[in-house]
Amino acid sequence: MSQITVSMAQYLREHAALKYVFFGGKGGVGKTALAGATALWLAGQGKRTLLASTNPVHSLSGLLEQSVFGAPTPVKGAENFWAYEIDTRETIERSKKEIREKIQWFLKFADISTKADEFVESATMNPAFEESAMFENMVDLMLKDEYDVYVFDTAPTANARRLLGMSKVYSLWVDKMLKSREEARTLREMLSFSKKKDEDPLLDYLLNFRQRMGEARERLTDAEKTAFFFVTLPEALPIAVITRFIGWFHDFGIPVGGVVVNMLLDRAALGRDLPEFVLNRLQMQEGHMKTIWEKFDGSVRALVPLFDREVRGMDMLHQAGARLFSETA
Repeated sequence: MSQITVSMAQYLREHAALKYVFFGGKGGVGKTALAGATALWLAGQGKRTLLASTNPVHSLSGLLEQSVFGAPTPVKGAENFWAYEIDTRETIERSKKEIREKIQWFLKFADISTKADEFVESATMNPAFEESAMFENMVDLMLKDEYDVYVFDTAPTANARRLLGMSKVYSLWVDKMLKSREEARTLREMLSFSKKKDEDPLLDYLLNFRQRMGEARERLTDAEKTAFFFVTLPEALPIAVITRFIGWFHDFGIPVGGVVVNMLLDRAALGRDLPEFVLNRLQMQEGHMKTIWEKFDGSVRALVPLFDREVRGMDMLHQAGARLFSETA
């Protein structure tokens, strides 16, 4: 079948309780613009909407032509629409402080005289630490529940995979840590002459952390509340990337809302006597569209053309949204 069976607009209407909308795909496919157009459309439906970037290389401020870095900011020219480029630096510093406190307590608990700072630096210099901080920020937003719907512009798919998969990884890690802490505390109490139980802030932290991760995972895997849309171009590499990761997201239980094909050349709009370069690109895209219909039959939600201008600013976002939420292919 070479047509859309359930459009983007129809999908969102049929999933009226949807609260967390993610856009992902290979770098450079237009995730940010389509996430912005979706947030604008949802805001137009009367829903208090937050567009948030979990991409370490933010571009929402450029898309919206106003600074939205560091805090949820009302978007000029639209009602019910806020945007937010998450600042991981603050989270990283807060995490360093928390880690230092936990390590200091652990060293004291184990009667080890080593200073905590060297452990803190080792832990926080890991490249995954920033992703962990970004995930913490994302979870904070989700659990605060201050908006009707959240639209997340994610990092390129490999990063998004790790980001969203952290809820499961964290849960496994925390379970092991809790078991170790309980065993250590039980042994310490057995060897102690005091009948008074020592406070264990690390154990309390792990229990609280597990609860938050459990809530986050519950929401991320709820098909009524969450949908991840993959953006692709009609080209071989972006198609291969999302094919691989759609399977991975299914394995992790993260609901996939569908596929959006972006930057399509419109043969009818191009006219006749096309330059060879344009004709070659057009034929290439048409060939890859056959692959898309075969691989993602029933999951293609929209076909968005390549515009003659960059999608930037409210006017172009409205234009992109009109095509993204068109009821016809």
